[in-house]
Amino acid sequence: METQPTPLILQRADPHILKAPDGYYYFSASVPEYDRLELRRSKTIEGLVEAEKVTVWTKPDEGPFSDLIWAPEIHYNRGAWYIYFAGAPSREIKYDLFQHRMYAICTTAENPLEGEWSEPVQIDTGIDTFCLDATTFEHGGDLFYVWAQKEIGIEGNSNLYIAKMDTPLTLATDPVRLSIPEFDWEIRVFWVNEGPSILKRNGKIFLSYSASATDENYAMGLLYADQDSDLLDPSSWTKSKTPVLCSNLECKHYGPGHNSFTVSEDGKDDLLVYHAREYTEIEGDPLWDPNRHTFVKKLLWDDSGMPIFDERLTS
Repeated sequence: METQPTPLILQRADPHILKAPDGYYYFSASVPEYDRLELRRSKTIEGLVEAEKVTVWTKPDEGPFSDLIWAPEIHYNRGAWYIYFAGAPSREIKYDLFQHRMYAICTTAENPLEGEWSEPVQIDTGIDTFCLDATTFEHGGDLFYVWAQKEIGIEGNSNLYIAKMDTPLTLATDPVRLSIPEFDWEIRVFWVNEGPSILKRNGKIFLSYSASATDENYAMGLLYADQDSDLLDPSSWTKSKTPVLCSNLECKHYGPGHNSFTVSEDGKDDLLVYHAREYTEIEGDPLWDPNRHTFVKKLLWDDSGMPIFDERLTS
């Protein structure tokens, strides 16, 4: 029988752990109330559990980002700290729950938990539709932006896009669509590709993402490209036809997804950070069930240099 995974941090979904240039680990995630941006920092992964929780921004009572604050990610880009997040108008103004747009706040403080943060700035993708789950990464001297967004004329809730950035707040190129929900495991209840995260290893750029509804159907997929290819050319990317991580009924580990990547304290191991539930009996909308917990596990690699997220799914 497989070992039951143990949560690292309770009731934190969409977890992001950054190993920053200052040597600290920074943790950001969606809080159950969806009302604020919260940071923790520690010299160790385990230390994040008891680290002080610092609220660096709280949503206003009204306006374009006054509700459902989702999936914040902290990044250190071009000499400053940025938190990218999705926010929606208050439901008294917009009756559709899912009118999110992407925003970012920034600070130049040495310690972002003590810094004075800017007011949110919208990241304009050139497509005025529901969007969320942005991440950034540096490659070849360029800063890239990867996110999920609804595109009119394509069936489903969200697709994956990439663009180069001019600054950490503005795009330099038009959005390029990399993936749409198309396989059976991507379209269970909802047609979704979301939660992208980037890992560079073994001459490749790996892009993980999550698909389907946020209950036990939630699962993770993978795209990858050669590190020397044109990342803005969709043909550079290969998409796995099968999930790389999904529910494990034997372990009561359900709906793993919305991951990020970090490294161990000694720098020897890549770590997979993700959320999952420990039961399926959800009352009402899974969105309001608070018990998506943060898990961290060692990422394994096969002989061809491909990541192994779940040994059950390897041949």
